Amino acid sequence: MSNDQGARHAADGHDLIRVHGARVNNLRDVSVELPKRRLTAFTGVSGSGKSSLVFGTIAAESQRMINETYSAFVQGFMPALARPEVDVLDGLTTAIIVDQQRMGSDPRSTVGTATDTGAMLRILFSRLGQPHLGSQQAFSFNVASLSGAGAVTVERGGRTVKERREFSVTGGMCPRCEGRGSISDIDLTELYDDSKSLSGGAFTIPGWKSDNFWTVRVYAESGFLDPHKPIRDFTEREMRDFLHREPTKVKVEGVNLTYEGLLPKIRKSFLAKDVESMQPHVRAFVERAVTFATCPDCDGTRLTAAARSSKIGGVSIADACAMQISDLAGWIGGLDEPSVAPLLTSLRGTLESFVEIGLGYLSLDRPAGTLSGGEAQRVKMVRHLGSSLTDVTYVFDEPTTGLHPHDVGRMNDLLLRLRDKGNTVLVVEHEPETIVIADHVVDLGPGAGTDGGEVCFEGDVAGLRAAGTTTGRHLDDRAALKTSVREPSGTIEVRGARAHNLRDVDVDIPLGVLVAVTGVAGSGKSSLVHGSLPKDAGVVSVDQSPIRGSRRSNPATYTGLLDPIRKAFAKANGVKPALFSANSEGACPGCGGAGVVYTDLAMMAGVATTCEECEGERFQPAVLEHRLGGRDISQVLAMSVARAKEFFGDGEAKTPAADRVLRRLADVGLGYLTLGQPLTTLSGGERQRLRLATRLAEQGGVYVLDEPTAGLHLADVEQLLGLLDRLVDSGKSVIVVEHHRAVMAHADWIIDLGPGAGHDGGRVVFEGTPADLVAARSTRTAQHLADYVGA
Repeated sequence: MSNDQGARHAADGHDLIRVHGARVNNLRDVSVELPKRRLTAFTGVSGSGKSSLVFGTIAAESQRMINETYSAFVQGFMPALARPEVDVLDGLTTAIIVDQQRMGSDPRSTVGTATDTGAMLRILFSRLGQPHLGSQQAFSFNVASLSGAGAVTVERGGRTVKERREFSVTGGMCPRCEGRGSISDIDLTELYDDSKSLSGGAFTIPGWKSDNFWTVRVYAESGFLDPHKPIRDFTEREMRDFLHREPTKVKVEGVNLTYEGLLPKIRKSFLAKDVESMQPHVRAFVERAVTFATCPDCDGTRLTAAARSSKIGGVSIADACAMQISDLAGWIGGLDEPSVAPLLTSLRGTLESFVEIGLGYLSLDRPAGTLSGGEAQRVKMVRHLGSSLTDVTYVFDEPTTGLHPHDVGRMNDLLLRLRDKGNTVLVVEHEPETIVIADHVVDLGPGAGTDGGEVCFEGDVAGLRAAGTTTGRHLDDRAALKTSVREPSGTIEVRGARAHNLRDVDVDIPLGVLVAVTGVAGSGKSSLVHGSLPKDAGVVSVDQSPIRGSRRSNPATYTGLLDPIRKAFAKANGVKPALFSANSEGACPGCGGAGVVYTDLAMMAGVATTCEECEGERFQPAVLEHRLGGRDISQVLAMSVARAKEFFGDGEAKTPAADRVLRRLADVGLGYLTLGQPLTTLSGGERQRLRLATRLAEQGGVYVLDEPTAGLHLADVEQLLGLLDRLVDSGKSVIVVEHHRAVMAHADWIIDLGPGAGHDGGRVVFEGTPADLVAARSTRTAQHLADYVGA
């Protein structure tokens, strides 16, 4: 669309999305008018309010209005959405949200099941596979084979009667692993010392002390086991009850408790939780105690032997799903069968869309939970590329996340294609190369959190450059190559690395310096760094796996900051620390410490009202009478990290243990967050930096960071580089998997993988300093880095 066309559209009020008085989260009565059928980029520092405006206001209201078109019965099965806090919101069209939410960690969810490709492939094999197995469910690892009998209701002679009928379901699920492809095993020797009795301290599980009523005593006093006998002397029945017994109600000292076998209890207590959120000693225990192995019956394919035996031209459905998608597209293209021609055409088109969007290196059997946020977002894009819908509003959340500079141009082309079909495209973005292709820019700020939430600029890219906002000033930033690099203090020798697509890689990773591991998406970077480094106590890894947290979880609880704060309050007031936890003894009884009372209105959006007893402060009135440095606990939790750092540093309530945590939060650029802000309101980039701040506390010699610039504004990258420098200068080794060219230019050493993705990658194509890489210009990374530094 030309600028003249855009101007004519914008002049017509019907071709605008009008937002007036938006107050979602930190937005301060924001008003914008967005031209339809244009590409609008939303910019600003992390936490400035971009997502609150785009996702929390515009997209949320579009989805709510669509849901209201359904009957009350149907709405009862849909998520209830409240109207965003905004005065005027009109000109909306149907919004399709393509965000970076992970695709779930269900082990049965794969790239194939998350898209239409898996279903189409199953239909194809059910029609053409030999031997013929019947319906497509025979090829599904999510459908078990069942047989039996049951009662059904039928009509006979004008009256309804019940009949008993036999039924049989032939599914493709491997019975051994139940369609997961792997089996887990728990090392019993890590759970207990079998030479000891339960009452004698046999348990070696973190937190399971012999005098712990809620864990150990329920086993010792359940009546199923002899608490004074060494575990190795248990009878067969005692051992079965000890390890595997189903949940059973028992009474211990007059209290009703649930007894459950040790193995299912461990799985629920530890394996169902986010490993990253655990304390270091608990995480180490889980990593020692639990092992995962490929299912020996299906060899990891998840399928029955029958499903694997049916083939098309010698290729089984397991073989097809294991192929790299670019290869699978070629195989499908070579099939010529008129009876399934429409199916082949549709399947081929979808697979080619994967390739076009830069995901041709994936396979359909890749677990969906292992995709990065950027990969998950691009997988969701696949279904929209061939859509014939027009006048739709597409909403993207940093679509360039995880993309090598080589692939950013291709992503930009896709965004422009969606726009040119007559759609409105809204993009939250930090990448300058994507911002500059926008027809319209909305820059929020000026700062983050309470310092943000205002429109600093609205107009075209040229106007942004001249506006003097933080984004405008940094839009054309270019980092310079280092004039001198650090000398390594040693090396980590990697020999014969073959994880995923790595091809017997031999590489020496230098220690005591900043190392950047680069290459296109799918080239093998993460496989090399996360799959090949020695798993000893000296390696601290910070990846992009999601943080699990309820609306009760916040930065203070996640980082452990609340512990020294509670102890400081307790010491100053001569009371118990538990009083200063909204999840424990100090909780307001009216709301249970949530600060709000939730009312379920069935198919309508539930209502959250401020608790009348505590007025949203979450604590009992008596707790708020206790002070530290003149502040009560609710006032402290309402502080920003930056303010709390002053308060607990050299301020009114000096607490060194709290100050250390706060300094780490500030170091990773989270000084604007409030201590009590729910984790559910944080962006993906904020959550990763929160995890980074937490892991910095661990005593490790080697820090491995996976794209730490994800979600970072251009102005914040410099602060991150300063943090990485401080880590190295303190004697640590830092290895960064990164696409951001400012980080590459700042590194002491670069290991570049490629030359392509999938089976076209997996090799080290360059090792050396950034200056040597630019001088050589021998790889894709080298060419883009040279352009970036102006060499």
